Amino acid sequence: MRTYDMLSDLLDVNENSQAEARKSDHDVSNSVLAERRRDYSEVSFFGVSLHPLSSLKLMAVVEQGILESRKWIITNHNLHSVYLFHRQEKLREFYKNAHWTFIDGMPLIGLGRLYGHALAREQRVTLADWIHPLMETAARKRWRVFNLGSPDGVAEKGAAVLRRLYPGLQIEVSHGYFDSKQGSAENEAVLQRINAYQPDLLMVGMGMPRQEFWTQENFDRINARVILASNGAAIDYVAGLVPTPPRWAGRLGLEWAFRLASEPRRLFRRYLLEPWYLLMLLMMDFVRKGGKLNETVQRETLDETFGEGF
Repeated sequence: MRTYDMLSDLLDVNENSQAEARKSDHDVSNSVLAERRRDYSEVSFFGVSLHPLSSLKLMAVVEQGILESRKWIITNHNLHSVYLFHRQEKLREFYKNAHWTFIDGMPLIGLGRLYGHALAREQRVTLADWIHPLMETAARKRWRVFNLGSPDGVAEKGAAVLRRLYPGLQIEVSHGYFDSKQGSAENEAVLQRINAYQPDLLMVGMGMPRQEFWTQENFDRINARVILASNGAAIDYVAGLVPTPPRWAGRLGLEWAFRLASEPRRLFRRYLLEPWYLLMLLMMDFVRKGGKLNETVQRETLDETFGEGF
C-alpha cells in the first residue's frame, strides 16, 4: 500500500478518487446505469456514489433482479469501505461497475447530511439485521441461495440455523478460505460448484476488499441472477461465531463499539485509526470548498442526472 509523506499527496488522491467516481465514461455508465431502477435516487458525496434504500426497497431491488435475471452486483458502503475506496484504485473500479450500492453505517448517514443530502436513519441497512428478512423472503419465494464465505464449518452451521428458522429455505454454502487466485484449482472448484447450483442469489462474505475483488475478477463466469457482493460476516453472526451487537446500538450508531470490544485485535485499526484519515480528507474538502460542503448539493434522480432512458 502506498504511503503519503505530504498533505498535498493526500489532497491529490482525494481529488483523483472523487473525479474517478464522477467521471462519465459513456460506455461504462450506459451499461451499468441502464440496469438501475429509474425511480430510485442516487447521491454522491466525498467521492462515493450511493443508493439510499430502506430495507424494503432494497428487498424490492433483489426481487426485481432475480425475477428479471439481471445479474446485478449489489454492494454497500460503510466507513471502512470508504477508507479503502480512497486508498485502492482496484476497489474504486469495483464500485464503478457495481449496479447498486446501499448504505451500511450510520456515519455515512451523518456524512451525507453534512454534504446536504436528506438521508434518513431508515436508509442505513446492515446485513446483521437484513439477513433474516432476506432469508425469510427467499424461503417464501423459493429462491436458491448460495453463500460463499466464513470459516469451514461456520457457514454450514449458519445455513442449518437459517433452514431451521425458515422452513423450505434452499441454501448451499462453501467456506471462504480457499486459493482465490484466477486459474487456481480451488477457485475453479468453487466456481463449478456455484454454477452447478445455479443460485438465484449469490452472497459473498469473505471480508473487505477480498470479497469485492473476487466478485469483480470472476463476474463473467458466475451464473447467478443477483450477487450480494459485500455480505461480510452476516453468516458468522447467524452461526454465533461473532456476537451480535444489541440492535439499539446500531440505531444509535454505536454498533462499532460493541464489535470493537468483541474483536479488539482485528478491528482496532478499522475503528480507531482509519477514521482519522477520513477526517483529514473531510477537512481538506471543507477548505477546498470554502467552508461550504453542501453549497451546490441537490438530490437528483437518475433521470435528472443522466437524462431519460436510465
